Order: sequence, then structure tokens, then C-alpha cells
Amino acid sequence: MFAGLPELGISNGEDLKETLTNCTEPLKAIDQFQMENGILLPTLQSALPFLDLHGTPRLEFHQSVFDELREKLMERVATIAEGKDEDRYGKLEELLEKSFPLVKMQSIQPVVMRVLKHLPKVPEKKLKIVMADKELYKVCAVEVKRQIWQDNQALFGDEVSPLLKQYIVEKEAALFSSDLSILHNFFSLSPKARRQGEVVLKLTQMIGKNVKLYDMVLQFLRTLFLRTRNVHYCTLRAELLMSLHDLDISEICSVDPCHKFTWCLDACIREKFVDVKRARELQGFLDGVKKGQEQVLGDLSMILCDPFACNTLVLSIMRNLQELLSQDTLPRESPDLMLLLRMLSLGQGAWDMIDSQVFKEPRLDSEVVTRFLPAMMSVVVDDHTFTVDQKLPSEEKSSLSYPSTLPEAFSRFLQDNRVACEMGLYYVLHIAKLRNKNALQRLLPALVDTYNDMAFGDIFLHLLTGHLTLLSDEFGSEDFCSVVFDGFLLTSFSSKENVHRHALRMMLHLHHKVLPSYMETLMKTLEPPKQSSEPVKELYAQLTEKLEVQKKSPPPPDEAPSLDLGLHPVTVPTTASTPTTPL
Repeated sequence: MFAGLPELGISNGEDLKETLTNCTEPLKAIDQFQMENGILLPTLQSALPFLDLHGTPRLEFHQSVFDELREKLMERVATIAEGKDEDRYGKLEELLEKSFPLVKMQSIQPVVMRVLKHLPKVPEKKLKIVMADKELYKVCAVEVKRQIWQDNQALFGDEVSPLLKQYIVEKEAALFSSDLSILHNFFSLSPKARRQGEVVLKLTQMIGKNVKLYDMVLQFLRTLFLRTRNVHYCTLRAELLMSLHDLDISEICSVDPCHKFTWCLDACIREKFVDVKRARELQGFLDGVKKGQEQVLGDLSMILCDPFACNTLVLSIMRNLQELLSQDTLPRESPDLMLLLRMLSLGQGAWDMIDSQVFKEPRLDSEVVTRFLPAMMSVVVDDHTFTVDQKLPSEEKSSLSYPSTLPEAFSRFLQDNRVACEMGLYYVLHIAKLRNKNALQRLLPALVDTYNDMAFGDIFLHLLTGHLTLLSDEFGSEDFCSVVFDGFLLTSFSSKENVHRHALRMMLHLHHKVLPSYMETLMKTLEPPKQSSEPVKELYAQLTEKLEVQKKSPPPPDEAPSLDLGLHPVTVPTTASTPTTPL
């Protein structure tokens, strides 16, 4: 309790105990101890008996004085640190030398910690003492911890690791959210709102202006991305840099070569579109990577691998393709499209580049532009032709039926090419958004076999299930259900638990639209095996409960029954006693 007082020549409880043990007149010894260790203020001596008369214990008085002095001293420390005196840190170091022996004394500890907090460079000996003592390390300010962490990567890693795990758990929870909507999905939050997340704010605070700590976090993220292939680490890499940008931490932003590129891309993500001006800026950054600095491509590729960046790029590509179609222009003739494809390709190749340490932009397969995109556009033309034909008067209609097969190049590139597959998946989402049942039934079976099973990834399934709510009425058709479930989702749900979860998420929202006979078969198929995880079992239990409730209370009729009995007005011959109003 009184550790450190003897080192400063101040008597403590042990000294008083020894004095009382060895003295012959205890009362005189106590008076002497109070005189020597009390507040050395002559005018106070006459006031103390007055407090005694009011029944105020000496301890209470001394404690209140002590608390007041401690607050004044802590304020003074802050004032010295914030001042412009050249010797301000010298004064703080002198105060630290005097107070540090009392660092374990709870009443004095806040003062010592305040001095440590304001010193830009704490003496190494004292840092080691703080680091070695768990209690001291726990209560010291983050400014002090930064000085400890920068030379102790393992300790910093122990602090950061739980935050990185929490971040991934939060992202995955968002993908499996019980909300199923095209308006409120994984990509709905703005970049600035995402940066207000607990993990990003904590990491930003831990790093402060320390470039060394920032580099350590980036290294952790690269290592984890390599180990897990989890693209959410790429999101965090971009969010962290932009969070420091928001706080105007120029010490870090000015030395990160990706800063301006990320800043520009962040504006595109906010708009969910890469306009021509920003596209040129982004191209300038890519073209400006100098010889000998190619390693920066590894970080740029990681930033482009962020799902939010990828989402923005592919949505921009879709918009670009629609414009080309309306202008009768080939994809290879659009420099804007070629730049978007270049960035998408760089992002998709992030893992390979960091893993191989060969920092070179991946070559985009020219056939993606010359064969895959025309094949995809031909699917669009097929659909448009059929739609126009259906609107013609019956005598002008052709005997055209909706195509059931896809161009061979389209299916092949979905299987063999990562960039083409990403665009193909977003085209399916575009079709679902348009509520185009025919095109969706044509496309979904092709997704069973895609590059690296991308169609069964959580991000795509999260978006697809949300988009399918727009076609909720179509689930009343067994043919449509058969394509969605038998033709796509159920082909892999037994081997991929995430697919099982997404299928159950969707059914929780659409079960009342599905034919009871089909629903019964589907429930048997979706029943989780014993080894399934708790989330799957819980979703299945919720769905079973909803179906039970539905059975007990029949669904309300779609519309109120008509009161019209189908009787036609009848004119009754007029006589003096009959009315003339038709029935």
C-alpha cells in the first residue's frame, strides 16, 4: 500500500509501528510523528483542533487535501506538456524520477501514469518495468503502450489478434444476417459509416501516428490474408488507411504509397460507380508505379480485392456494357471498360501476387473481352428479342420460344476464368433485380460449375437470396423452385454448410409462397444432419416453427371475395306499382 515511500525519505506505516513498539510514551510519539509528517503549514496547526470539534476525522481532512493536490498536479503536468517551453519534457522527466518509485501506490499511480502518457520517449528502463508488471501495463495509457509495442511485435500481435478475429466474425455475421432485402444488404453501409466500427476505431487509436505500428498491422493483415484467403482482411486494410485519413494523420498517410489511390477508390465505392474522371485518376496511379517500386502493386491489389471495391468495379462494368449495347459498340473498343477490367483483374489476382512475391500486373485474357463479353451480351440480346416479340400483336408474333441453353463460351469462361466468373455472377444478380424469371431460369443451372466455386461463396449467396425476394410470387411455381433449389442450391448444400445456411435464411422469408407439397419435400432435404453446426440447426428449428404456425392459421385470402353474384340487370315491364330501376 505504501510501497516506495522509504525510497523518497518519507515515513510509512511500518515506521510508525516501529516507533510505537520502541517508545515509552505513545501519545508523545504520535504527536511527534504527526508534526514530522503532517502538512507543513503553520497556520493549519491552529485550525486542526477546530475540525476536531466538528467531529471531522483527521484522515478525512488529509484525504480531501491529498485528492485536491493530486488533481492540481495532474492538471499542471498536462499544462507543462501542452506548453511551448523547450525544457518541458526535461521537467516531466525530473518529475517522473521523483514519482516513479510510488507507481504501485494506488493513490499516486494516476500522477505517474499521467507523466508517462505525456512523455514522447519514456526511459527504456521504466518501460521495461511497466511491461513486466501486468497491473501496470493494464492501466497505462495507450500512448505508453505504443512505445512498448513498437519494439515488441509479439506483444502487439497479442493485443491486435482478438480485434482482427472480432472483425471477421462481424463481417460473417452480416453476410448471414436474418434480414433479407435488396435495399439493406452487405454493401449498403457507406465507407465512412463502416469506418465507425469498433474494431477500426480501436486499431486506429492503438496505432496513433506510429508508422512502425501501422506497418506491423499491415503485415499481420497480409499474413492472415495469405493463410486464410479471407477477403475481409483486404477490406480492413483499406478501412484502416481511410480511418487514419479521416483523422488527418499525415505522418502515416504521407508515407503509405497507396493513400491517394485508396482515397480516390473510396469516393467511387461511396457512389457505387467509377466515373470517367476518377477512372483516369486511378489509371494514373497504376501507370505511375515506378521500376523498383513494384512491391506497391501487392498492396494495391489487396485494396482492389476488398469486396466493396470489387462490387463497385463490377457494377460499373455492367453499366458500361449496357451503354455499349445501346451504342452497338464492341467491348474491346471501350478504353473505360478495359481499365475497369484491368483493376478487377489486379484485385482478383491479389492472393497469387502476395503469395508468389512476383509483383507484376496479371495479364487479362484477351478472350474475356473478345469471346466471353460478346457471349454475355448475346444472352442480353436473346432476352430483349423475346420480350419485344411477346409484346407484338398475336398476328405478328413469331413462333419464337425462350432459349433454354447458353452460349458455350459463356459457360466455359464461368468455369475457367476468375474475372469472367465475377462478371457472370453479377449479371445473374442484375437479371434477378429486373425480376426476369425466364432469364434467371436459363442462367442459374450454369452456376453449379464456376471458377473456384465462386457461385457458392457467401457474398454472392447473400446478394442472390436478397435479390430473389423480388421474385417471391414465382416461388409458387414448382418449375421455378426446381431451378432455384434442385438446379442450383441443393447441388452443393450437403458438402457446403454455408449454402445450407443461406437456403434456410431464404426459406424463412419465402416459405409461405412455396407450394405445400414442394415445401414438405424441401424440408426433408434441408433437415440438418447431427454433425451440423448450431446456426444451421437453429435456422431449421425457426423454419419448422414458422411452418407449424402457418398450418394452424390459414393464410388470409389474397383479396376480399367479390359480392357480385353475377346477375345481369333485367328490365321489368313497367306498371303503375313497379319501380323502373334495373336489378
